[in-house]
Amino acid sequence: MRARHRIAGAAVATALLAVLGLVLAAPASSAQLVEVTGFGTNPTNLRMHLYVPDGVGSRPPVLLAVHYCTGSGPALHSGTEFASLADRHKFIVVYPSATRSGACFDVSSPQALRRDGGSDPVGIMSMVRYVHQRHGGDPDRTFVTGVSSGAMMTNVLLGDYPDVFKAGAAYMGVPFGCFATTDGSSWNSQCANGQIVRTPQQWGDLVRAAYPGYAGPRPRMQIWHGTEDSTLRYPNFQEQIKQWTNVHGLGQTPSSTDTPQAGYTRTRYGGTGGTAPVEAISLQGAGHDLPRGGMAAETIRFFGLDSGGGPTSTPTITPTVSGPCQVGYTMNTWNTGFTTAVSITNRGASPVTAWSLAFTLPAGQTITGAWNTTITPSSGQVTATNAPYNGTIAPNATVTFGFQATHTGNTAKPSAFTLNGAACAVQ
Repeated sequence: MRARHRIAGAAVATALLAVLGLVLAAPASSAQLVEVTGFGTNPTNLRMHLYVPDGVGSRPPVLLAVHYCTGSGPALHSGTEFASLADRHKFIVVYPSATRSGACFDVSSPQALRRDGGSDPVGIMSMVRYVHQRHGGDPDRTFVTGVSSGAMMTNVLLGDYPDVFKAGAAYMGVPFGCFATTDGSSWNSQCANGQIVRTPQQWGDLVRAAYPGYAGPRPRMQIWHGTEDSTLRYPNFQEQIKQWTNVHGLGQTPSSTDTPQAGYTRTRYGGTGGTAPVEAISLQGAGHDLPRGGMAAETIRFFGLDSGGGPTSTPTITPTVSGPCQVGYTMNTWNTGFTTAVSITNRGASPVTAWSLAFTLPAGQTITGAWNTTITPSSGQVTATNAPYNGTIAPNATVTFGFQATHTGNTAKPSAFTLNGAACAVQ
């Protein structure tokens, strides 16, 4: 099971970090990610990190962002665009971190699949209530999004707490209850492989059973999935659509279908506007590698947190570069630690194979873990080499990796990078 979790986490981390070269420019901010302890009932000892942008209002919106297996809250903060969007649109982001082996969230136990039943959802709800109470978060503008395991948790939280979350967005998830087990296992291969198929009514009944007697409004739902996802397979996309359209009392026929950009098919149910009750985006040829650049902005648009307030197509940002290679290096620091997301773009005319990126860590920085790469040694002049699955960089293509490290007060970035001996431009 651990191997399966690592495979899923590595694939997701690759995609999450790939967006870093595409992050939209945001105003300079002094806000920092901070860890919060003692936030309330927490039966599974989850960790909580909080990002409060500069200049938030007196009743700011709240976004809960839930990570993938093998990930963490800080890794999701540094590896996605939600923090930069929070700076722009002035909402608070809560990042829970799973602590069990494999760092997956509990979306399978009977306790997790009922309101206030225990396990991870109870600890996560304590985080949300903490932000409402301590930071004046707006209960009428509280949302959740997640990636892989976090997308499964998004489905779970919308079922358990429909009165708390106004909308959710699931990147590469499965329906509420699909991962359910009774033997203590946290992995359901039948669901992961897309082999659990139910009627819309059956899926909807699972959601309704999580909070019996609830008759209030249900959260809107945005669903993202790639057709070539080999970790949580593509049939789960349609099963989620069946579930959430049924929860909203809708049929299976879309109100509208469009193509926001090449390879994207977007269907909306129960409305044709940008805030339909259910919105689903299928990505032709994509694997377990979402979100990509610009997708987070579409989620913020769906939540109604963007300044424009209307639907947009996914933007593509092309940075100005020079040289045979380009490196992006984005740090998220806290206390005595940090995570770093690194992107390598091949700007040459030929593929790069068996890549090796050399750089010097500033004094006092020591690497404690890495993903999508092997880095040696752990400090000083280090070399990051490719993993077995990302060793070739085609012309104009990008690979990504990341690492976690400690520091003794020096949070400077390396000043230069060489790829297979050639100097790279620094983004």
